Amino acid sequence: MYTCSFSLILASGSPRRKRMLAEIGLNFRVVSAQVDEVALPGEAPEVFVRRLAEEKAREVAEVNPGEYTIGADTVVVLEGRILGKPRDVNEAKVMLANLSGNRHQVYTGFSVVNTEPVVQVTRSVVTEVEFCVLAEELINAYVATGEPLDKAGSYGIQGRGGTLVRSINGSYSNVVGLPMVELIQELLSLGIIQPALP
Repeated sequence: MYTCSFSLILASGSPRRKRMLAEIGLNFRVVSAQVDEVALPGEAPEVFVRRLAEEKAREVAEVNPGEYTIGADTVVVLEGRILGKPRDVNEAKVMLANLSGNRHQVYTGFSVVNTEPVVQVTRSVVTEVEFCVLAEELINAYVATGEPLDKAGSYGIQGRGGTLVRSINGSYSNVVGLPMVELIQELLSLGIIQPALP
């Protein structure tokens, strides 16, 4: 569907982000960035995800001049509190119990960076998600699958966790981890990608 006009790097080890870019035909390589994913005191969620996305993209771009690098970061926010990936099974259960029956927001920041020529575009997207009321047995059964343990907020909407979600308002792919419409529009406007001709 799309083709790259320049070399493209995904600065993320997320299999979900990799799959989303591959599914639209983009040719890219993966170089995982190593940044400290801790919010600064008083840092707003949208500022936090934009900062991390930019730091990830810049770290990789600086050692790969001339290549465009995409960085991204996703967090779940409940009543103003940022929920990252759970540290263990017990924390996953607590997060899910807190999300049960409530609305929360999912923020993803993405950044496109190149050092030669100098390009830097950073944006964030928010989606509102409402959870069903979750019985303790359901929470335990879901956590036992292992799916929640590497995901912000302890659930994956694209997997078994989708059965926990009553409704969403906004971008579905944003909740998965990459707001594809917004990212593709930026890549097209920068001339990094173009529609693939048959």
